[in-house]
Amino acid sequence: MTLGAKGHWDFVLPFRGTKLAGLVIVATAIAIATVLFQTITQNRILTPAVMGFDSLYVATQTAMIFFLGSHLLSGVDPRLRFMLEATLMVGLSLLLFRWLFLGGRRSLHLVVLAGLVFGIFFRSLAHLMQRILDPNEFVALQDMLFASFNTIDHQLLAVSAAMVVLIAGISIGLLPKLDVLGLGRDVAINLGIDYQRLVMRVFVMIAVLVSISTALVGPVTFFGLLVANLAYQAVDTDRHRYTLPAAVLVAIIALVGGQTILERLFGFDTALSIIIEFVGGLAFIILLYRNVSR
Repeated sequence: MTLGAKGHWDFVLPFRGTKLAGLVIVATAIAIATVLFQTITQNRILTPAVMGFDSLYVATQTAMIFFLGSHLLSGVDPRLRFMLEATLMVGLSLLLFRWLFLGGRRSLHLVVLAGLVFGIFFRSLAHLMQRILDPNEFVALQDMLFASFNTIDHQLLAVSAAMVVLIAGISIGLLPKLDVLGLGRDVAINLGIDYQRLVMRVFVMIAVLVSISTALVGPVTFFGLLVANLAYQAVDTDRHRYTLPAAVLVAIIALVGGQTILERLFGFDTALSIIIEFVGGLAFIILLYRNVSR
């Protein structure tokens, strides 16, 4: 927070503290969401972003502006609006993706294809509504959607931090069950796990975490995939008491370290999200190729 700091500390510390807190919250949310999602899907290639969850959140925000109007939403507290959007997204995600993970066995290719199709559908739906919007409404929507690692909404930090801490605490309590869940549906049921109830519970946690990260910094497609697989390589175990903290630590180091390097060495010549998407995209292609080769 004090690296290369110049000027009045009354401005520097709150400004950098807000950014640091936002990066830590986003890193924790994405890491936990990705590891949990890969546990219930039993695949280390799939992530909530790849399955179109962040596109669903953008479509949800667009739909609220489209049907309710910016004048109504502008008078609502941002934290309350965020809670409403997160609740709506949880309901839609459970409705749309229930058949993929609670029905019969699905092939990896079908799940990936369904996720990509859903992502394209949500983005196209959002773009369609944006084109129909009144110009003033569109400006208000862009203000809501314009989020990056440098423009984190400080009004959402407190509620986001509280929700992330709550979900992290719930995850700690579920560690033994998550280990069993990772063994597969049949094994989990045979060992006494209420499979459907547990998966739905984890799904709600994932949807809330994705809502938090997307609201703070916007859609980040491949970051979760990158940090989760780096964590798996680092701890070399499937036990969640190790993989979850490792993924969070890797994510925090990547975001905070990457943002520091970009600011101090490159002078904001490029955006952190671009580098993350590039490296994560390469990792996704490599992992997908290895899986197909097997």
